[in-house]
Amino acid sequence: MVNKQWKPVWAVVLTFALILSMFPMSASALDKESTLVVVHYQEAPDNQMDWNLWLWANGPDYFPNKGFAFNGEDDYGKVAAYEFPVDSPEQIGLIVRTDNWDKDKGSESDRLITKDMIKDGVAEVWIKSGDTKIYTSNPDGETAKTEVDMKVHYFRYDNTYTDWGVWTWPDGGDGQSINFDETDAYGGVANVKFANPDAKQLIGLITKKGEWSDKDGEDRFALSTAKEIWLVEGDSTIYYSEPEIDRSPKIVSFEANTFRQAELTLNRAVDEQFLSELTVDGAAVESVEKAGDKSVTVNFSADLDLAQVITASHPTFGDKVLQAGDVLRSPEFDAKYAYDGKLGVTYKQSKTNFVLWAPTAQDVSLELWNMPKDRPANDKDIKKTIAMKRGERGTWTAEVRGDLDGIGYTYNIKHASGSVRAVDPYATAVGVNGDQGVIVDLNETKPKRWNSMKPKLQNATDAIIYETHVRDFSIFDVTSDKYDSGIANKGKYLGVVEPGTRLLVDGKKTATKTGLDHVKDLGVTHVQFIPVYDYNTASVDETKPNATYNWGYDPKNYNAPEGSYSTNPYDAKVRIMQMKEMIQGLHDNNLRAVMDVVYNHMFDAQASNLHKIVPGYYYRYTAGGDFANGTGVGNDTASERKMMQKLIVDSVVYWAKEYHWDGFRFDLMGIHDVETMNQVRQALDKVDKSILVFGEGWDLSTPLDPALKANQKNAYKMPGVAHFNDNIRDGLKGSVFIDTDKGFINGKDGLENRIKTGIVGEIDYNAEIKGFTKEPTQAITYVEAHDNHTLWDKLELTNPIASELNKTKMHRLASSILLTSQGTTFLHAGQEFMRTKEGDHNSYKSPDRINQMDWKRAADRKADVQYMKGLIEMRKQNPGLRMTKATDIKKNLKFYQAEANVITYLIDDKAPSQKKDLFVTHNANPSQVTVKLPKGQWNIIVNGKQAGTKTIKRVSGSVNVPAYSTFVLKQP
Repeated sequence: MVNKQWKPVWAVVLTFALILSMFPMSASALDKESTLVVVHYQEAPDNQMDWNLWLWANGPDYFPNKGFAFNGEDDYGKVAAYEFPVDSPEQIGLIVRTDNWDKDKGSESDRLITKDMIKDGVAEVWIKSGDTKIYTSNPDGETAKTEVDMKVHYFRYDNTYTDWGVWTWPDGGDGQSINFDETDAYGGVANVKFANPDAKQLIGLITKKGEWSDKDGEDRFALSTAKEIWLVEGDSTIYYSEPEIDRSPKIVSFEANTFRQAELTLNRAVDEQFLSELTVDGAAVESVEKAGDKSVTVNFSADLDLAQVITASHPTFGDKVLQAGDVLRSPEFDAKYAYDGKLGVTYKQSKTNFVLWAPTAQDVSLELWNMPKDRPANDKDIKKTIAMKRGERGTWTAEVRGDLDGIGYTYNIKHASGSVRAVDPYATAVGVNGDQGVIVDLNETKPKRWNSMKPKLQNATDAIIYETHVRDFSIFDVTSDKYDSGIANKGKYLGVVEPGTRLLVDGKKTATKTGLDHVKDLGVTHVQFIPVYDYNTASVDETKPNATYNWGYDPKNYNAPEGSYSTNPYDAKVRIMQMKEMIQGLHDNNLRAVMDVVYNHMFDAQASNLHKIVPGYYYRYTAGGDFANGTGVGNDTASERKMMQKLIVDSVVYWAKEYHWDGFRFDLMGIHDVETMNQVRQALDKVDKSILVFGEGWDLSTPLDPALKANQKNAYKMPGVAHFNDNIRDGLKGSVFIDTDKGFINGKDGLENRIKTGIVGEIDYNAEIKGFTKEPTQAITYVEAHDNHTLWDKLELTNPIASELNKTKMHRLASSILLTSQGTTFLHAGQEFMRTKEGDHNSYKSPDRINQMDWKRAADRKADVQYMKGLIEMRKQNPGLRMTKATDIKKNLKFYQAEANVITYLIDDKAPSQKKDLFVTHNANPSQVTVKLPKGQWNIIVNGKQAGTKTIKRVSGSVNVPAYSTFVLKQP
């Protein structure tokens, strides 16, 4: 995912309480919920390139951010500083590159700032062109400075510095006041000098007047070793080189906060003369009054028409056109403009109708394009422009006679701030790289045998989901001439459903099944694909689909398929038909299909079609007016607003009806609101009640009332919506955020109740075993996914000296616990052959060599594949492992007392449809344990070496369970 338009400056904003007096004596920067990244970069002496930085945090929910500029210099070279919105990340990656992705020498491989390099919330590093090493101190020999000696420049728009000063202190130390007793061409100057014996990295700064009669903005924190910094009135940013400032009097902003009130902000103090000389054209003004030192409130006598041009003018401060501000995000706006009709394109051979929702637009034109067959379209391909008409509730409409099948279209929207071109957010077909919508006759995209018949699914807990990536699935052959997946359509939708494929060795078929045959034979019920909607060109260019790799969590067009997985991305119908062929092929082979959807953010909020069409509406904002960043990738969509909610619901219903998708996995579902997820569930129930709805119910820091967030804490409010269970995930193998942290299967003690909570599907089982679900159908039980280390790679980190055999046993133990737990089972593709990504835990753009399904490894570990196949068969044959009601689990699943690191339980034959008792034991100890059995004879059907439904051995009395093993026994 990506990404906020981060300012190319160093912004550190912190607040603290006034302690024991009217002004602070000392404070610490350690309470901040972000990490200050400082990169000192020494470029090559002959450099001619314009370098900047690309940064990302390595975690499950944090993906790359946009590049940003170096914004200062020191004796070492260029300096860039950035407040990363992640508290204590495990790693921060950086690349020195240009906007065209030329990489500096030394950046061919990503550099990583590891956790041990981050001190007191600051990650300060030094790098050199041509040197891959990352230094935590100046390699040219500078020592830590124990004294702060800094010149602070401060600009005020009124150029008045009398009695203004800076309150400053070393991090955690006592403060002192220093006046701006000098001036220069920039503004006031203060010489800050004090001892810093502990060489603290940060110093605090507050610009204030006199004895705190006034204070300018937020508290700032600066790098203590900086020689000079520049501050600007009202701007919390710290600049490390002199910024360019427009010093002329001007109206900074003019925004409507309600339908009858707007706020006008200046860069100078407001006086009576300003109020008397201000005029507003385009709407009837009731009154104008001073709101603050630099702000004015304009009250209107009637509701504003936000599509009209309303201009504030002043002979000295200039003009400013009214923009829709907070009013856009008010319930009143939705009440007035939310539209419940059909949006997008309605095609008929005789005519096509277009409906766009753009309530703040002043004018909208429909642009029709001739779509080239072998190149991206350009402006020369526009064949016609048609003026659209304003319709009801903020819509714009047009009807065009004639057959437009195959014609491209875009909208040109005129706003108060200018005109933009955008693709219809409801476009269901797009041209290459998604820069134009395309009108298509969807009847012509139906493949042969296209039908709505699906494999049967009675309950959500019957599902066994297998998560893969279209390209990973078939691409295997890129690392060796010797081995090949045997799949012809490598990296394509069609490659997913090629039958009869086998691993090729030196061009000859082996017995090892690959692709579709492998998954079908394994016995899973659902194949989940990480994003297959149209994602951003910066991730994968559809004109060069194999040049780069990406998972695709970079949404561009929500309702059209990604073109890089089709055999012809220039033809809008091909990608549609081939995705349908993939889904039909899965259905024909008794497999259902799940779509990974990413409605929580867009690739680039500013450049997104949503923001272009209705600026300020579709996203959440902070109190300071920035894009909210609960996703960690720069923007959060606002699902609680009616038209974003409508887009999400309409989108999933479209995919379900038009493509016959059988489930939707919501990325970062915790960003969304409860009502939206309930509407999704209710709308899909009208299509097919067996469609799965589940997602990442993490509690994310987005500006939404906690009671409204669609996260695990509110799972009880969302019946029929399931959540990934990170409790059992991390309980089994250790925290995904700490590489060496262990879990139940690999050596940590005291986790029995945590694993039991996962085993019962996170229901309220008893006082000690209580999770987040109301019913087990709300738990997605898993141990690995595309995010983070694979389980095998995690074991390599946590148990580096363990034997291959013991790591294999631990891995099998984890899978055995999943397949014998309540809830819905989720497997990561390749988990059955202990997939490795060579230690890469965030392979979103790593090469095929890292991400591909290694079918040679599947052959080498065919015993492990058979073991997983046996576990799946065993689960399918025992309904007691798939109960749907918490009451049934509490009644029919009984835990037995066991020694440390052993979990033993009975599933009664009275469990719905079970018929025979099951007795399960998980031994996570490094040695054998003896487990007493309930009375009677028992058939062992799983023993850590074999798994299935056939009897391995008959026992009674007790059974010896080897180290790192699961035993499942069934009454004969």
